[in-house]
Amino acid sequence: MDVEEFMNNVIAKNPGEKEFHQAVREVAESVQPVLKKNPEYEKAKILERMVEPERQVIFRVPWMDDNGEIRVNRGFRIEFNSAIGPYKGGLRFHPSVYIGIIKFLGFEQIFKNSLTGLPIGGGKGGSDFDPKGKSDNEVMRFCQSFMSELYRHIGPNTDVPAGDIGVGGREIGFLYGQYKKLTNRFESVLTGKGLNWGGSLVRPEATGYGATYFAKEMLKTRNESFQGKTVVISGSGNVAQYATQKVNQLGGKVVTLSDSSGFVYDPDGISGEKWDFVMELKNVKRGRIREYAEKFGVDYFEGQRPWGIECDVAMPCATQNEISLDEAKKLVNNGCIAVSEGANMPTVPEGVDYFVENEVLFGPAKAANAGGVATSGLEMAQNHVGLAWTFERVDQELHQIMINIHKNSWDAAEKYGYKGNLVVGANIAGFIKVADAMLDQGLV
Repeated sequence: MDVEEFMNNVIAKNPGEKEFHQAVREVAESVQPVLKKNPEYEKAKILERMVEPERQVIFRVPWMDDNGEIRVNRGFRIEFNSAIGPYKGGLRFHPSVYIGIIKFLGFEQIFKNSLTGLPIGGGKGGSDFDPKGKSDNEVMRFCQSFMSELYRHIGPNTDVPAGDIGVGGREIGFLYGQYKKLTNRFESVLTGKGLNWGGSLVRPEATGYGATYFAKEMLKTRNESFQGKTVVISGSGNVAQYATQKVNQLGGKVVTLSDSSGFVYDPDGISGEKWDFVMELKNVKRGRIREYAEKFGVDYFEGQRPWGIECDVAMPCATQNEISLDEAKKLVNNGCIAVSEGANMPTVPEGVDYFVENEVLFGPAKAANAGGVATSGLEMAQNHVGLAWTFERVDQELHQIMINIHKNSWDAAEKYGYKGNLVVGANIAGFIKVADAMLDQGLV
């Protein structure tokens, strides 16, 4: 396959969707050795079919704010690939959301879900609605309007959404309540539910824990561990919070957290009462990270990202394309030996290449941050049998899934001549499972 010709066709069909183009190119380049070795994939046009969503739904979401003004947002659900199971992927509520973002996330989700080993396909959704600064009642009215359309397209064996940026427990609750009212059914149609109505233990912690477990496996390949390591983390939401907690438990020291306004640098480490403060600040008060600096008397860097801080391990846990090539160079120059992506595609392609060329252990998002969707899959399993597992059991299952993802990605990279390159390995391992399922099921 000629990658440039393939990409020109993708870009022509999907103009202006740069995040989607970026995600597709990475996969297309990675799987070239697989296509050469398995001509049946090329003959069946598996990759061409894979980049075309099975279904795309775009809808208006009218709602009323607290002043009685009618607002209108746009909603999306991209059901990308169901070859190995029902569509599964989060909902993102953020002003930056447009169809290109949702398609990039949904395409990534195909491979991420495949890597978990669970029977879940790839999908994603969301809206350009911004929950920041909105009252609980405004968020509720928006979620009810959003679900009034979405409910037609989802179901426990069809499409099972979850949370993402801007969609936490509050939003999942409002969405589920409306789904139940409209369908008169209580079923496993959303994950990230409250513990007292079908949710799973470890689900809030899962993405952050998973990215940390993945980093632990990468470090083991060089006989290293988190013990005594300095760790730089971006973000201060769900993923960053629990990555921080797990790094602390494994003996590392987290020295930064950030939000869209800037980052804090605490050389003594963010743990104990400081971590408790972050949890209340972000989950209860919904405040800004600069308040941490004011509270504990540490440095706050307005409008900056933390990648210039010296560290052993970096964990980008905020949003896409947050590590530029220049920032990747700073991390390498400052002695960073491992990067584990807790966010979706947080490193620009040139930065990824730079890390790989400089032999930095690099855990790509579709592998390193699969812990969230893996635990969503475990929540679905518990719902289907009507049982709730203990924290220890779910955490053990999650840990094993992350070990398996690392091993399968490592082995695939080695088999196709890219030893140690987990970007290529994760893409290949995820692709082959879905491609084989598509071949088995014929031209659909």
